[in-house]
Amino acid sequence: MAAVVGIRAWPRPVVFVGETLLVSVCYYVAGRLGLSQQLVADGAVVTPIWPPTGVAVACLLLFGLRCAPGIALGALLVVASLTAPRLSAAGIVLGNTIAPVCALLMLRAVGFRVSLSRLRDGVALVFLGALTAMLISSGVGVGMLVLTDKLAADDFWLVWLAWWVGDAMGVVLVTPLLLLLHRARRSPPSGRWGEAVGLALVVCVLVPVVTYSSISVLFLVYPLLIWAALRFQLAGGMPCALYASVMTTVAARDEAGSFGALTDIETMMKLQAFNGTLGLTALLLSAVITEQINTRRSVERACHELVEALQHLNAGGSGNTGPPGRGAG
Repeated sequence: MAAVVGIRAWPRPVVFVGETLLVSVCYYVAGRLGLSQQLVADGAVVTPIWPPTGVAVACLLLFGLRCAPGIALGALLVVASLTAPRLSAAGIVLGNTIAPVCALLMLRAVGFRVSLSRLRDGVALVFLGALTAMLISSGVGVGMLVLTDKLAADDFWLVWLAWWVGDAMGVVLVTPLLLLLHRARRSPPSGRWGEAVGLALVVCVLVPVVTYSSISVLFLVYPLLIWAALRFQLAGGMPCALYASVMTTVAARDEAGSFGALTDIETMMKLQAFNGTLGLTALLLSAVITEQINTRRSVERACHELVEALQHLNAGGSGNTGPPGRGAG
């Protein structure tokens, strides 16, 4: 407790600088992880999943707008690690900062809850926080590349689409997982340790086999995803979806499995379609199941309180009944 009080007693500028550096480091590390899984499509380098957008949106949802400078600094560090700071780099940093902030503002406007305990929260995160807000980062980033002659105008739509989907997948796959970790409990729900370990083992073994199989059997991932979401909601669905997406991206980068005979464009399209449907299924199915469980618990709680109230009324009424008292004298 004394340590917590001591941290809170630090001057606000020191706390702000510390938070900014921490957010920027998290953003930079996520960026380097995303860049490690690059693909080449028609001569352009793309990232099918861009984790920094998920990190940025999660930090803003949890800690507010004070994280925006850290996001900008992290984006600048990622861009600086790839190329010398120029006008195009400034535009990319600006777009990557404004897009998560707009996602936060839109999600706040519709009453988004970080618990993701309602279907409307999952839908809002997908369609507002991911698909809509990330139009800004992709549009500004690719637009700046074209304006500064870093990218041919004919390649605009292809690179924009890949950029947009990669940013959106970062929000869909990474943000829910970070929000879940922020409020994680030490024990899994209902203590289903055995089932959780069994599910993890099956996923870890079967997913690489499916993704590297020469036969196109990627659909076999969905039964595992449904099992994880039905039994463990976000705690099971989102890690399963993220792991399957990463393994599929690795297979696509290695031109292995069902991606071996495809062109670069076909590989990108197939991979992004698979990752997108996987992330949407995991997030929305988990949100639906969580909402149903919470509704059932609320009904059970209301019924229990009603029974207690009726028992209390009956007890009070029975206490007032009995033989009439005899008068004195």
